[in-house]
Amino acid sequence: MYVSATGREFLNFAKEAVRETKKVVWPTRKEATQITLIVFAFVLVMSIFLWGTDKLLEFLLYEVILGWKK
Repeated sequence: MYVSATGREFLNFAKEAVRETKKVVWPTRKEATQITLIVFAFVLVMSIFLWGTDKLLEFLLYEVILGWKK
């Protein structure tokens, strides 16, 4: 084959990558759905928490400390 040393190394790397990908145990559709729902729930809870923290700090800063009214 007319391939340089760098080309051969790349081809070997690609073959090994495909071989390793075949060894991976992929999650079932049910597992993937469950994990996705858990991630969405976590993101929702964290966004509500961060929104609440932001509103609390806004209240403390503008109304309590500085005495500004909107």
